[in-house]
Amino acid sequence: MGDLTPRPGRILIALLPAIFFLAVVLAPPLNQDVAAVLSFAERMVAGEALYAHLIDVNPPLIFLLNLPAAWLGAWTPLSAVRALHLLLLAFCAGILLLCLRLRRPGTGPVEDAMLLALLPLALLLAGYDFGQREHLMAAAALPYLFLAERRAEGVRTGPGLVALVTLVAATGFALKPHFLAVPALVEVLLLGVALRQGRLRQALRDPVPWGLGLLWLAYLALIGFGFPAYSGIILPLVRSDYLGFAGPSLGQALTTVHLFTATVATLALLAFAVAARSGTLGWLPRLLAAAALGGLAAALVQLKGWSYHVVPVWMFAGLFGGIVAARAADRVLGSRAAFRLAPLLAAGFCLALALFVIRAGEAPWRQFGYGDAPVGRLAAWLRERAPGDAVMALSPDIHPAYPAMNYAGNRPVLRFMSTWLLQAVYATCPADGSRFRAVAQMGAAERFLFDAVAQDLAEGRPRVVLVARDAHIAWCGGQAFEMTAYFARHPVFAEAWQAYRQVGEIDGTLLFLRPD
Repeated sequence: MGDLTPRPGRILIALLPAIFFLAVVLAPPLNQDVAAVLSFAERMVAGEALYAHLIDVNPPLIFLLNLPAAWLGAWTPLSAVRALHLLLLAFCAGILLLCLRLRRPGTGPVEDAMLLALLPLALLLAGYDFGQREHLMAAAALPYLFLAERRAEGVRTGPGLVALVTLVAATGFALKPHFLAVPALVEVLLLGVALRQGRLRQALRDPVPWGLGLLWLAYLALIGFGFPAYSGIILPLVRSDYLGFAGPSLGQALTTVHLFTATVATLALLAFAVAARSGTLGWLPRLLAAAALGGLAAALVQLKGWSYHVVPVWMFAGLFGGIVAARAADRVLGSRAAFRLAPLLAAGFCLALALFVIRAGEAPWRQFGYGDAPVGRLAAWLRERAPGDAVMALSPDIHPAYPAMNYAGNRPVLRFMSTWLLQAVYATCPADGSRFRAVAQMGAAERFLFDAVAQDLAEGRPRVVLVARDAHIAWCGGQAFEMTAYFARHPVFAEAWQAYRQVGEIDGTLLFLRPD
């Protein structure tokens, strides 16, 4: 096996792209979805019940995974944001060690150097989307893919290591139902390999797929028995209002830059993996191509075209390219030349991948402009006028209220992350042509939101209310949808709202303050 640490500092130049992305990951702003999930976890630690008072369509696993960071933020000098960063980096370090432990026997010096430089970069290149569920899934999948190559090649692996990798992978794939496309494609590929090698009976006794299935069944049982409100409150909202809400068609989604480039890259990977001989590539690149196809399928199902949806594609594709290049170099170069050129080849590939991600992604541009961006300005205003106070955010978007409230230490009082439900129930104008439906005409979902916002304002008594000027709802009856006018029809909201005065606006976010 190649020497993983030939000389002190020899690999440092190849690690520079990963070090750059590490700085990006630690710099503000935190991704808005990551920030909102963390805030809900903090509220769970403070005693609020998920799905009974904290309303969100996400299954509970992502909130449970955020509880350690929320707990550290509540009981140690660390902020919850910084605690989350440290725990995520510890998770990435563990994934890196598992992958290195599971690499195929007999790797050459170029592949060893590539893995040392490329794995940290792959785990960090999500940049602004670091900590998103797609990023966590792709990271958790990497040891599973390295183990899958050993399974395809019949390399023995200790049962403890297999159990650990299976647990990590099952957790990552359980974060969203769409993610199951990744292990489904990988396991189908492994079954095909077993059939060709005459090892089908042995493959059917493989503990990994059975372990994955049992862990997913246990998670479903946890949801059913531990969070009964999810099926009683959340799933009806998902079925009636969330699925397909404000989503483009598949054709429109494919024209977005993120989905289009990810689709082209995945098709190129598949074509190369099919054309190349298995003896040249080994099985890991083919498994990475299958995983990239599964990641692309998960992104397409969501029909949004957002950057974080394609993070798994770039992680798997980046590793595919680096490993193929490294294995080819180890075959072509003599051992002495490969050993000498390994760090340079790894550095060149990692630099090219980093530049591509920077060009196609949102990092480091959000970090460079944070202070002047809406989220940075809002966080500064909240720190000055209401540090640590209760805040309500009435907005169809999670951003910029999150992560601004996280950085200012505010306590959100609204039980929703955003007012997306209003967009769903007002996707079409009321039948009578009016701007708002009368209370008697409201469906169950709209009435639930209408009453909940009024109750949260009256009982939470937030110091600040942030209101989006644009509710992202089409005009009806010649009128725009004005958020406070809508809720002011509720007597409880109207009475509590009398105490608030508008004191400013930051890039479309109206700032209302309750004087002491």
